[in-house]
Amino acid sequence: MFEALKPQVTKILSQEESVENRLLSVCDLLKKEIEHYDWVGFYFKNGDKEELKLGPYVGEPTDHTIIPFGKGICGQVAVSNENFVVPDVAAQDNYIACSITVKSEIVIPLFKDGENIGQIDIDSNTPYPFSEEDERFLEYVNEQVAQIL
Repeated sequence: MFEALKPQVTKILSQEESVENRLLSVCDLLKKEIEHYDWVGFYFKNGDKEELKLGPYVGEPTDHTIIPFGKGICGQVAVSNENFVVPDVAAQDNYIACSITVKSEIVIPLFKDGENIGQIDIDSNTPYPFSEEDERFLEYVNEQVAQIL
């Protein structure tokens, strides 16, 4: 499944549209094609501030448009520069709940010229759905996204 999606991601990102529209189309593709992806979005470093700002996303609306570094899963990834897979959000102390239906989350940092400039964040209403294949695929997505930023 993931291998089949790679060319589609590349095609979307190579279109002559605004970066925001292309990122939104990638979110839409992932949410539609991957059954356990219920919320898909990008967060980006907010200028010189130590916080993340919500970018394009698909899924339920969220109040978490600004996330301070270190807070929640996304904020921790902004500091650690490492992938963070949460099989069960109920077991996490430093978790910001977006919706009561969310059971698990995966966050993959996005690097441009070696700097962590943002991340892709996926919420799932399914417990324990994410595998190493999800991680590798989302790393690929972020590598492709970095080329258009």
